[in-house]
Amino acid sequence: MRSDMILVALGANLPGPDGAPPAVTLTRAVAALEALPGLRRVTLSRFWQTPSEPPGSPDYVNAVLRLAGEVEPVALLAATQAIEAAAGRIRPWLNAPRTLDLDLIAIGDLLRAAPDPILPHPRAHLRRFVLVPLAEVAPDWRHPVTGATAAEMLALLAPVAMRPLVV
Repeated sequence: MRSDMILVALGANLPGPDGAPPAVTLTRAVAALEALPGLRRVTLSRFWQTPSEPPGSPDYVNAVLRLAGEVEPVALLAATQAIEAAAGRIRPWLNAPRTLDLDLIAIGDLLRAAPDPILPHPRAHLRRFVLVPLAEVAPDWRHPVTGATAAEMLALLAPVAMRPLVV
């Protein structure tokens, strides 16, 4: 499937296996995603520092990458999971701290209820740490189910203390 709106959310709050800080891990993940056959970078949001949930873990670094190109959703999911594994991602429990998290937010206006990947991402509209950087890279994107923009979805969420990072 060809799309000029492939949205991937990136997040990390633990050092990589080599001790690299989360921002470096995200930069490496962006390079790995850009290197996938048939894809090219359109734009990358700023990196955002976001408080961890639940509290007590290190803060997250979050961003959204907008790609364009030819992609099959299942193949892209497999590629993102391989990139996560290469960055030392383990999944001991739901919402555990992580070295790298890559979530497919949307591929154009594709609707996919099953099998994985579910598109658009079923919880993206509830996550300020996704919507803030998403609004930077795709301000005109509309959720294919609700029709809302990132700014409209953000207006419905409680504030969270996020700040842009200089990397």
